[in-house]
Amino acid sequence: MKRYNFVRPLLLIATALLTRSLVTNLCMMFGMNPEAAGNVGFIAMIIAAIAFYANIARKRQR
Repeated sequence: MKRYNFVRPLLLIATALLTRSLVTNLCMMFGMNPEAAGNVGFIAMIIAAIAFYANIARKRQR
């Protein structure tokens, strides 16, 4: 664990949670009911986390 970077996992979590809250609030502003908006926010969170992790993994290979 000599070269472990603590910032990357924290940044991944922060990005996922921020994406979820932004998408959920945006959907609720456009009139979607809270349960459906939460589901859309969760899907957006998963997509953002996968995209962010793929970007980190690609940079690590170089």
